Formats: sequence, structure tokens, C-alpha cells
Amino acid sequence: MRLDHVGVATDDATELAALCTGLFETSVAHEETFDGLRVVFVDVSGTDGDDSGPYLELLEPLEDDGSVARFLDREGPGLHHIAVETTDIEATLETVRSLDIDVVDEEPRPGAWGHDVAFLHPRSTGGVLVEFVEH
Repeated sequence: MRLDHVGVATDDATELAALCTGLFETSVAHEETFDGLRVVFVDVSGTDGDDSGPYLELLEPLEDDGSVARFLDREGPGLHHIAVETTDIEATLETVRSLDIDVVDEEPRPGAWGHDVAFLHPRSTGGVLVEFVEH
């Protein structure tokens, strides 16, 4: 497993992407609208264009009632989650269950870039929302 990306909740992904690309002298690797969100991936891998990550995933809600919108209302802009890449998300979830870790997703679901994802509940992971990603 390796760090895939860090999710950052924001009210303005365009503005934050401009700041990050200037600050880190890098580029936007990917953008999409997904599940009520505008998602912008900023490449912070140092390879500028290589799809191996890691990235900053900037999450801007497009709806007032989604999970990221609720997070912004409750916590304000900032760190939303960390994502770890796995080559076998089903096996990873079996391991998680064997450790009695609470999951948000019992089964993998479609995520950004068409990857399979599953989230772990922060109450079981030191207060941090953890996402597993299988490319």
C-alpha cells in the first residue's frame, strides 16, 4: 500500500488549485464532476503528469446536502481524508473487518477516475477519514 492522495474540502476548487499549482510548481492532473462534487486533482508527485500520484484531491460541493457540504458546514475548509492505494480492495476490506474497524462502505463503490473505493469510519481510525483506492 502507498499514499494515493489527500482529500481537501474547499468552497472553491478553482481558487485552491491555482494556489497549489503555484505553490508546488506543478499542474492539475485531472478534473471531474462526480457524485455532487467538483473534484480537482493537483499532482504533487514531482513527476508532473505521471498518473502514479500522490495528489491533492480538492473537493468542492455542488449541492448543499452532500457529505462534503456537511463537512464544510461542520468543520470548515481543510483536510477531509487520506487515501491509500491497494491492489486488492476486497482483501483489504476483509482485513479491516477482522480488526473490528468500522467501515462507511461495506463493499467497494465507484470513485473518481473510475477507481473502486471504500471508506473507513473516523471513529475507528483516530479521527481521520481513511479511503482505500484500487486503480
